Amino acid sequence: MSDHDHHDHSHPPEMQDAGSQALAEALRSSFVIVKFAMVALVFVILGAGFFTVGPQEKAVILRFGKPQGEGQKMLLSSGKLYWSFPYPIDEVVRIPITEIQKVTSTIGWFLTTPEMELAGTEPPAGPSLNPQIDGYVVTADRNIIHTRATVSYHIDDPRTAIFNFTSGTNHNFNLAGISNAVQNAVNNALILTAARFNVDDILTRDIAGFQDAVSRRVSELAEREHLGVAIDQCQVQSVAPRQLKDVFAMVTTARQNRDKLINDALSEENRILSQAGAQAASITNAAESARTRFVTAVVSDAGAFIKLLPRYESNPNLFAQLELSKAMAQVLTNVQDKIFLPQRADGKPRELRLMLNREPPQQKTATPNP
Repeated sequence: MSDHDHHDHSHPPEMQDAGSQALAEALRSSFVIVKFAMVALVFVILGAGFFTVGPQEKAVILRFGKPQGEGQKMLLSSGKLYWSFPYPIDEVVRIPITEIQKVTSTIGWFLTTPEMELAGTEPPAGPSLNPQIDGYVVTADRNIIHTRATVSYHIDDPRTAIFNFTSGTNHNFNLAGISNAVQNAVNNALILTAARFNVDDILTRDIAGFQDAVSRRVSELAEREHLGVAIDQCQVQSVAPRQLKDVFAMVTTARQNRDKLINDALSEENRILSQAGAQAASITNAAESARTRFVTAVVSDAGAFIKLLPRYESNPNLFAQLELSKAMAQVLTNVQDKIFLPQRADGKPRELRLMLNREPPQQKTATPNP
């Protein structure tokens, strides 16, 4: 008997069928488990595709790098549940549109530390400016000053910002990239604007004008470079070089004294002009009142004469006698003796002769001889 025959006799057919059946059962169970796991994995993948958008952000679905939707439709707002395929098919890009970001210029200011900034102190000035560590800008009148700007901004155009500042590795909006771009715009604005202003205007005379000019320049650069941001606020701080503080303080004092003298002169001018105006108004009012009274009297007399004119024209002599009598009655009201001389029959005037003597002279008394 060979070994093969011995082997076949040691495993009867019934045992071989049972082993095959057990193996088949095990394989079927494994397939069921694998199918269940695959179905569960599909549900997990599909469930992981659901997402929401925060109240202070917008979102865009990029499918193989291309945004889904056109125009405003590509921007997903908060309040809804969205779904996307898993990465790398789809990529959800989130943009914080209402969050206020801040950047500070990196040029134009002397070397300092955060601890000094919090404490409000400055490093020692040293004998001269060190261009290697101290930043500065040059003004239009060729002076050197320290200046820095802090800009607040927010995302204004999410669609533009997505294509310029989106990172494809972490599926998030790259805030660092847009922050660096805005910071570069602020640095550019400080250098260019300072070159167009005189040092006195930047430090004292036109601080607000210089700040507004810097803000406008930053906005222009952001729009030209398509950064997709809007500038909310720009604060600029400018100081004279620390090595020349005493000189600038003297100039400031002299300017304040000059301004005080000018203000005093203007105040005195206003006082004198006000006083002269009041006097002129008083004289003008008095003249207007006198003119009004005179015109009123003339109009009244004219009216009276117009009323008397018909009576005079009807009998001039009688009218003259009546008016003379009225006038004489008023004139002689307080006279003690009144003498009336009637008119002569021939119509000629009577001649009245009065003998009027001076007060008789007093006789001189003789003075006795000594």
